[in-house]
Amino acid sequence: MKSQKKEHKSKFLKKIFIKICRLFNLEIIDQGKFYLPVSNKSGSEELSVQGKRSLTIPMGIVNITRPIKSLDIILRTCSSVNMLTQSKQRLFEKDKSEYTLRTLNSLIRSINNAKEIFSKIKLKITIVDHNSNNEIIDKMKSILSNQFFSSEIINLEIKKFKDQINKINEQNNKVSDNQISNMSNIHQSLIIAKKCEDLIYFVEDDYIHSLDSIKEMILSYEKISSQLNKELILCPADYPYLYNKMENTTILLGNKYHWRVIEETLCTFLTSNIIVKKYWDEFISVCKFEHYPFEKPFHNIYKKEYCLSPIPSLAMHCTNINSIYGLPPNFDLVKTWDENKEV
Repeated sequence: MKSQKKEHKSKFLKKIFIKICRLFNLEIIDQGKFYLPVSNKSGSEELSVQGKRSLTIPMGIVNITRPIKSLDIILRTCSSVNMLTQSKQRLFEKDKSEYTLRTLNSLIRSINNAKEIFSKIKLKITIVDHNSNNEIIDKMKSILSNQFFSSEIINLEIKKFKDQINKINEQNNKVSDNQISNMSNIHQSLIIAKKCEDLIYFVEDDYIHSLDSIKEMILSYEKISSQLNKELILCPADYPYLYNKMENTTILLGNKYHWRVIEETLCTFLTSNIIVKKYWDEFISVCKFEHYPFEKPFHNIYKKEYCLSPIPSLAMHCTNINSIYGLPPNFDLVKTWDENKEV
């Protein structure tokens, strides 16, 4: 009887202690069972709560002071052009439309994998398309149909932007028609982004995303931004060129991934409306003059703000297999490609 009374008293005191921990936003862990009684979760489950806290074992809780209000994904598509500036074949050697559709599929799969965090975050996908045929447009519409978020497909009108582009680039060469359409598409995307409420994810149509990419970017943005009290730029790809030279960096702990400070990206990255407005002249200069490298104005911004890339990668850039700006190392390329085929 004494043993039963002691056990009953122990359970009662434990319940009281758990309630006190909840009251003060504390967490405890039963290391024997790898169980968190305050959250009522296993240690292997998602422990962070969007907009409130980030929890990483054994680092503890980071209270979120910079919650995300909305996410606008702006996908730039052009399924009629295989490569912007090269004649080489991409990995898997498919038509460009295949990469476009798999990029969209991968985004939607990743969004739905993070569906629970969008109960408080507004979400929209806007596709800015140039020269995709009606069949591809219809397929994109079909992929976007019956989703829980809003979406829109905009046809790019190059004539609105063409006259603003310097026809001679930084290397004193004529700017190609493909590059003019690319610069116009970026310009249109930036105009949309300037009106967005919070986060914007600019995406090119040859980035196939892993299932956890959207969740990791949102929860890591909240966590790291809250720690640094700074807005961020997140690049989803762990590019090969990052390992071509010895240079100092800083490693930060995101939600489930490590993130390293970098100073270069291509044109796929996530940032905030605050950053877009703050550096509007730098961003828009990419649309008016072809720099060398093309993304040079972005790189100048990264010298003043934190730009981070994940280890391992959250997406693969489907360029030629030998490109230093392409396929991420130690990433399951075939699995990610196959998972995102058109259904």
